[in-house]
Amino acid sequence: MDWASVTESWFDRLALQRGLSANTIRGYRIDLADLAAFAGERGVDGPGDVDLELLRDWLWSLERGGASRSTMARRAAAARGLFAALAREELIAVDPAARLRAPQPGRRLPRVPTLGQVDGILDRLGAAASEGEPLAVRDLAIVELLYASGLRASELAGLDLPDLDLGGRTVRVLGKGAKERVVPFGAPAAAALGRWLRARPALLLGGAASSGALFLGARGARIGTRAVYRLVERLLPDDAATGPRGPHSLRHAAATHLLDGGADLRVIQEFLGHASLGTTQLYTHVSIEKLREGYRLAHPRA
Repeated sequence: MDWASVTESWFDRLALQRGLSANTIRGYRIDLADLAAFAGERGVDGPGDVDLELLRDWLWSLERGGASRSTMARRAAAARGLFAALAREELIAVDPAARLRAPQPGRRLPRVPTLGQVDGILDRLGAAASEGEPLAVRDLAIVELLYASGLRASELAGLDLPDLDLGGRTVRVLGKGAKERVVPFGAPAAAALGRWLRARPALLLGGAASSGALFLGARGARIGTRAVYRLVERLLPDDAATGPRGPHSLRHAAATHLLDGGADLRVIQEFLGHASLGTTQLYTHVSIEKLREGYRLAHPRA
């Protein structure tokens, strides 16, 4: 039982059964390649010979090498997932990672623009879009929707035209783990999206193959996640708190401003598509009617 065949089989099952993103699987692939190299240096050629002591030594070496707590936690999770699967399939007699623990990831305060800063960004985009240039109109619609609905960049880039209900002011989103949710947006976002739908045909040109995508790039193809990141990154002011600059800042801002406006935490959990609330594994489901009402009462641009 060699590392390559075992891990590739596990990665295939992760993609099919759990719907994990390509980025998550890529991270796990790097993590387990590092474990395999570490084990090989100690004369352990396959996962069948790994024990808890080796796994703990691996994490300890990572800590000494300056790895962050979040990196160590992810690598421990990758090891636990792999060995649990091997034990379930009776490919190993004992799961050596069942008691493997890593330091809890430290929480870093995200970059959260204030309401005034968000309004300033949207005002500048609105002024640029007033000329009617399609890309400027698109940029306004993107940022309005990111803030209004708290979408991830990948979720926004993956939207198709049928996912948008402009009349009902909702958007259907396929989030992490292939979980679908419906989230509302307010009147300013609806107006910006309506303008974008009217300007959108000008960007199609030869990109007919991408005609189903809600947001398009300059050449008519579906917009990519990186383009969304670049757009938001250049718009955020330098003093918009700390942390990474990008679309997630608008997601954090949407959640923070909803909370400040009095929205229930469970409504915000459903709004963002989180599987857990805080450090718990509590799953909460609310109806779209309740979600819409909580959003209408609490979101500053509802």
